[in-house]
Amino acid sequence: MTAPDAAGRDAAPTAPPNVVFIITDQQRADHVGFGGNPVLDTPNIDRIAAAGTVFDRAYVANPICMPNRSSILTGRMPSRHGVRFNGISLDWGANTFVRALREAGYRTALVGKSHLQNMGHMPGVGTALFGDRPPATSPRWPDGWDAWEDLERHRTGPVDVPADFYGFDHVDLVVDHADEAGGHYHQWLVAQGVDRAAMCGPDNALERYEGWPTQVYKTALPPELHPTSYVTMRAVEQLEAAAAGGAPFFLHVGYPDPHHPFTPPGEWYHRYDPADVGVPESFDDPHTDSMPHFQALLTRRGSPHPVFTPAMWAPTEEQLREATAREYGSIAFIDHGVGQILGALDRLGLAENTVVVFTTDHGDMFGDHGMILKAVTHYDAVIRTPLAIATPAGTATGTEGRRTDGRRTDALVSSLDLSATLLDLCLGSPAAYHGMEGRSLVPLLDGSGTEGRDDVLVEEDEMIDVLGSGRPLRMRTLVTGSARLTLYDGMAHAELFDRTEDPNELRNLWADPAGRALRAEMTERLAQALLRADDEPVPTHFA
Repeated sequence: MTAPDAAGRDAAPTAPPNVVFIITDQQRADHVGFGGNPVLDTPNIDRIAAAGTVFDRAYVANPICMPNRSSILTGRMPSRHGVRFNGISLDWGANTFVRALREAGYRTALVGKSHLQNMGHMPGVGTALFGDRPPATSPRWPDGWDAWEDLERHRTGPVDVPADFYGFDHVDLVVDHADEAGGHYHQWLVAQGVDRAAMCGPDNALERYEGWPTQVYKTALPPELHPTSYVTMRAVEQLEAAAAGGAPFFLHVGYPDPHHPFTPPGEWYHRYDPADVGVPESFDDPHTDSMPHFQALLTRRGSPHPVFTPAMWAPTEEQLREATAREYGSIAFIDHGVGQILGALDRLGLAENTVVVFTTDHGDMFGDHGMILKAVTHYDAVIRTPLAIATPAGTATGTEGRRTDGRRTDALVSSLDLSATLLDLCLGSPAAYHGMEGRSLVPLLDGSGTEGRDDVLVEEDEMIDVLGSGRPLRMRTLVTGSARLTLYDGMAHAELFDRTEDPNELRNLWADPAGRALRAEMTERLAQALLRADDEPVPTHFA
């Protein structure tokens, strides 16, 4: 990469930029300071936003953990890379943008939450649901290839992950969430003398909110032993090693919070008062024209699912405020860690040539339309994510020092675009292999362009028949600059919102004669988006 000097002449080639990619788990776009939250204070995360570009309309390819994390890494839709829902590990041979960076000489490291493979919950569920017939294709990889993140495997002893874990040279895993997380973190915690059975989980909590006791409690783990502190510590260690090594680096920093359970440690638990937490404008949505599952949840307000905690449910206002206050504490704790990472970049002289990204894998309802958590919903709170990208001198900006203008854009962008953007910034090309569906955001970062996507396609599949349609759930959504359409396989009813007239999505126009023209337009556009997303295998011959 060559940057022009003041006279327009080519100066000496600049060094390839480093990347610190910070990703949280299940965080709403407005549950961060730069997202406009009036209560939550995140000064360190906001530094990234102030130094770069905030994307106010960043949408997921899928609002579930494993599918969207795999889409971020591959730049491909879930229906193309194969991780259609939680429970399918990303193919061991899948190309990723991290592999492309590694092949180009980058030092690559993953610290914290990965979730590209199964965590080991409920083994045998596939056989129970679908029988023990063999798969349509035989596995190409040796036994155990998809169990590097298995919680039980890490409990039995140290796990040496292969040298190329989807492109990562170094892997230090935190698997699952909150104080019950495992992975390499488990072995470290045991080495600190912690008796996990006596200290972790809701039964050992210092405090519990009895309105949702399994998911809202103050962990007995002190802050310095919490997974958030572990991720921060390991990230700083990787920065120190990278600074000593000299090669350009890509560091993936995966915080497993603020995903439920909401269990911040120590002072962070009471950092925010539930009385100070706001309730979303759409909390009292009557769901008159909504899909049946939303209407059914309203009849059980205040009753979380007794077993399946990821399932969306309808909390009371008190339950919502308690959960939100503790989630804010978890985010503030993460922000403290981000501050240490940014401080290490400054201390080590790396900041001026490091791209810093802050994002999450998907959102959480957290009171929107009277619901909390996720799954089987494509309201904005779940499919829109926080995204800020700060570029250093010598990359997209071509200026001296890190930008401080805090540019914002409402251009539509997708999780798919992160891979293309980082490849463009680091290698000068937005695509490294066939099938990448992302678009580089560099023109939006350097101000040379203002246009985003015309629309964003969002997929969601589940392994079970959630809605009673007679088949496993399949949802497809199209988001445009002014509308959202969501279709459900096997369901006559659907969701259609005019976001210009109804930004809170309170009036479903699908069956409304007033929405007939918009329904026709959006249905055709969704069909076109699905056609564009169809895979195109590389031919070997003109047979």
